[in-house]
Amino acid sequence: MEVQKLKARLPSGREVGLVEALTFCYDVSDTDFQILKALINLGPKTEDDLAAVLKLSKASVNRSVNKLISIGFVERFKDQGSKGGRPRYIYKAVDAEFLTDKISKDFEYCAKLFGGLTPNELKSFQKP
Repeated sequence: MEVQKLKARLPSGREVGLVEALTFCYDVSDTDFQILKALINLGPKTEDDLAAVLKLSKASVNRSVNKLISIGFVERFKDQGSKGGRPRYIYKAVDAEFLTDKISKDFEYCAKLFGGLTPNELKSFQKP
């Protein structure tokens, strides 16, 4: 099944896809998702490469790759070919198997956490 078409129907009746689920769990934006998808499909890239391919500003790419690194979806490597001055980095999506395992475990953790609420915890939401 194509991941873009994968939808989950919530108890409210609303359908959500992977991007919405990643936004909820990891605060991933559409730009972050575009960059992750590009790194998965095109392989390792520099910020300049990503900006050119996706027609985004370098600042947007920089913010997104840093967020993706912080949540464990992307790795950064120093470009051994860069000479002098500011170092250049190459960004690579983590292994697809690792990524799917991470997302699955994180979603499972959220489900267990919220699924284990007690009536007393829910009462704290009630107005006095």
